[in-house]
Amino acid sequence: MSITNSIKDFKMEVNQALVDKAVALEPSLIKNTVKPIGLVTIEKGKEDWEITERKSIDELSNISLGKGQSVCIDFGDHHAGYVSFKLKPVGSPPDAPAHLRIKLGETLCEIAEDSSTYNGSISSSWIQEEFLHIDILPNTVSMPRRYAFRYMEIKVVDTSPKYEIVIEDVNCIAVSSADMSTVSPLTKISDDLIKMDKISLKTLQDCMHSVFEDGPKRDRRLWIGDLRLQAQANYYTFKNYDLVKRCLYLFAGLAQNEGRVGACLFIEPKLLVDDTALYDYSLFFISCLYDYYEETKDLTVLNDLWEVAYHQAQLALNRVDENGVVRDSDDWWCFLDWHDELNKQAGAQAILIYTLKQAKKLASILGDAERKEKLEKEIKKTTKGAINQLWDKEQGFFVSGNQKQVSWISQIWFVLAEVFDTDINGQILDNLLKVSPRVDLVTPYAYHHLIEALILNNRKAEALSCMRSYWGEMVKDGADCFWELYDPKNKYASPYGSRIINSYCHAWSCTPSYFIRKYFL
Repeated sequence: MSITNSIKDFKMEVNQALVDKAVALEPSLIKNTVKPIGLVTIEKGKEDWEITERKSIDELSNISLGKGQSVCIDFGDHHAGYVSFKLKPVGSPPDAPAHLRIKLGETLCEIAEDSSTYNGSISSSWIQEEFLHIDILPNTVSMPRRYAFRYMEIKVVDTSPKYEIVIEDVNCIAVSSADMSTVSPLTKISDDLIKMDKISLKTLQDCMHSVFEDGPKRDRRLWIGDLRLQAQANYYTFKNYDLVKRCLYLFAGLAQNEGRVGACLFIEPKLLVDDTALYDYSLFFISCLYDYYEETKDLTVLNDLWEVAYHQAQLALNRVDENGVVRDSDDWWCFLDWHDELNKQAGAQAILIYTLKQAKKLASILGDAERKEKLEKEIKKTTKGAINQLWDKEQGFFVSGNQKQVSWISQIWFVLAEVFDTDINGQILDNLLKVSPRVDLVTPYAYHHLIEALILNNRKAEALSCMRSYWGEMVKDGADCFWELYDPKNKYASPYGSRIINSYCHAWSCTPSYFIRKYFL
């Protein structure tokens, strides 16, 4: 599945003053040279691919490779950066180019599985596989693309019968705008949470570049849903406030039609808002600004961006009908989670209420009494609409769409929106965990909101258990960074048709650090 809801007659509305402020905040990237730690052999095990043999990296210079032979190099951890290595010929003088295939993978499956069989729903060009012809040997190969990987396989497609090649001096220049040395390591908590925190930090670090990217392998863009969670984790870890501020100014300065905040932005070759429109993501600009102000008390940024934030509420309210409910139809898109059957009406309603309440608090801070009063009226209207039209008292759940669908994420967002008090919210959560509706959660993005709802409604033990059964299982499955999606019952899950295209360092998965450092220390 991929998002294809492009705006018809799309145009970009630029506020150059805001864009200029964002450009002035562009960070310098920190560069570190990383050396590989060893060589590995990958074979199919009972359940999945496994490393069956390890050798010292010192063995690499003793291995000569001819036609059809390969070597897999392990860098020991996930990195986002630029790879180089040296090639030298052995045997007779080279009488033909060296033809190489180079695979880079965040996980073993990306190395071991045949990419030529990929037939997924998004472009195969995201697969990190290159074919190179090296005409002159010896030579230093500096690969121009930035890769996200732990493993690198170099295979000789062909040389000639007269010579073989030796690979030496492999390294990666890893890049990030986050400095891990600024974050205090955790102590005096359980080892599994320390490890979970460490992997979360690495996930966030490798997604922090000139902006908060959603994934360094794919899509390498600034998505506002990811930004919201990255910023929350950043406030308890790297505390890079300028990077959050830069992203806020970019979203505000590069709007879509009608001044709508876009779902995502391209950064290169030039700053550009995408033509994808998501109902919930535009509203989350309010949340990002609210969270930023709560953390920094930066009134300058709040004043600069308040008009944009309030406008997102106005645009979203245009979908509310006379009953106070968000209209459901086939001509809009709300994300919520990657579930093929998920109806989005109830979740969108809850997020609208959630963000209207945040907007009202911002209006109060700014002394904008007129807008505060308008927002209060809309909160009452949409809350009444939700209870009257979407709440099924008999089931103890909110329902969504014409089919009255009950889903996990709809309940979670209504709990977060505080449509009811803590007692009833707790009953909804307990009922949710007991009944376990069929339309369940798919992504760490959705699980984040479940954890948050549990914590905020006095169910920290259940929240911690959920973290351990979800992110903890990712750790057991060998995660160096946390993944775009994860199903403990189906390790081959992908919304795109193949797991080799999945992102295995993904921004919205970084929040265990946020929960651990905010609530469990």
